[in-house]
Amino acid sequence: MQPIWRPPVDLDLPLGVSAVWHDMVPSTMNLATQCTVQPGQHHWIMAAHQSTARGRRGRTWLSPEGAFAGTVVLNPKCTPDVAAQRSFVAACALFDALAQFISPDRLAQKWPNDVLLDGGKVAGILLESASAGGLVTQLSIGIGVNLGKAPNGVTDAAFAPKGLGDVLAAPPTARAFLPHLAQALVHWDTVLQSQGFPTIKDAWMKQAARLGQSITAITGQGAETGTFQGIDGEGNLLLLTPHGQRAIPAADVIF
Repeated sequence: MQPIWRPPVDLDLPLGVSAVWHDMVPSTMNLATQCTVQPGQHHWIMAAHQSTARGRRGRTWLSPEGAFAGTVVLNPKCTPDVAAQRSFVAACALFDALAQFISPDRLAQKWPNDVLLDGGKVAGILLESASAGGLVTQLSIGIGVNLGKAPNGVTDAAFAPKGLGDVLAAPPTARAFLPHLAQALVHWDTVLQSQGFPTIKDAWMKQAARLGQSITAITGQGAETGTFQGIDGEGNLLLLTPHGQRAIPAADVIF
């Protein structure tokens, strides 16, 4: 059994939000599969260290000393397409939380689910879900943030990692960062439920990297370059190519 530290009551988490902290785990996303929450609750599974953290498409996610490594578990009871919109909810929350510590002018959203700091990747998001009766009854949102120094040994990333510790003399600890992120996530999740995805889309687009500029989307069919026109109502990337506008549901974006 791994040692567990439960945050004290002065952690100042929003109403309906709980958290548990592990010293060392293989992956907070793995632990999330064993967790059950009620609709409206947000439960955070935090770890000081992860031995086998992962990112999108099974890629390894390095979790250096001082990094924020957590998974928040929700029970949205919604269709899979609406559940997927929470990737952008989490991205907006991450942007707001990071902007509490560094100028938002230095931050940008990179489609589909990364946050950039001075052009380097400072945070990433991973969604996994379980369904019953056609509805998503468990949604795990894994979030990794380089609060300290950027990890070493990353040689094959399209965007070099960046850490708050690379640009701040006293970056926040994961424990200090969690209340900011938890509060922002509650806010944007409430916006999604009360106002719908168009409001989330507009907020995300205001912070989007390379909007109106040339990017390359790498899909299973190859690479396509065009003008990034934003996202549509489903969160698909809109790319204006010489052959017309394309809506791309999944790709790696480089620029």
